[in-house]
Amino acid sequence: MPPAELPPEERYKKAKEICFDLLAVRARTQEELRQALHRKGFDEETCETLLGKLDRAGLVNDAEFAELWVKSRHANQGLSRTALVAELRRKGVDGEVAAQAVEEVDRESEEQMARELVRKRLGSLGNVDEQTALRRLLGFLARKGYPQGLAYTVIREELREYGAESTLLDDAVID
Repeated sequence: MPPAELPPEERYKKAKEICFDLLAVRARTQEELRQALHRKGFDEETCETLLGKLDRAGLVNDAEFAELWVKSRHANQGLSRTALVAELRRKGVDGEVAAQAVEEVDRESEEQMARELVRKRLGSLGNVDEQTALRRLLGFLARKGYPQGLAYTVIREELREYGAESTLLDDAVID
């Protein structure tokens, strides 16, 4: 039965069930819950009443969500600060809240993550020339949201180090 045809108490109860089911899977932003309820056909008044109660109860907190999201996505996906802000904005997190959440990722940790990503990727490039490796790695880091200048510097340094290591290994095999 469509939510509009339910009595107000039943409509609210059904909307609450949907929100709790979504929150049981993972934390959500208010906007994610609002969109889910709208897709299911719930009216604006029911959505806002329920979301207000969930917020006051501490079950939905966009700032906490953003903080957890940044930690997880930076550590597990290697996303840059720029990419993290973009993701949070798509999830309906306010720009100021998103910017504050990504402040935890400083320039050094962003650079270190870029280095780790490049090192992991270098082994899978095979025997390609340096220009091809540079192009592929730049594209890879760009998709993760890293600024071109940082990406270029990190890749150049890592390629130089990787080349030195492989030369040393080749020399050791020959000897």
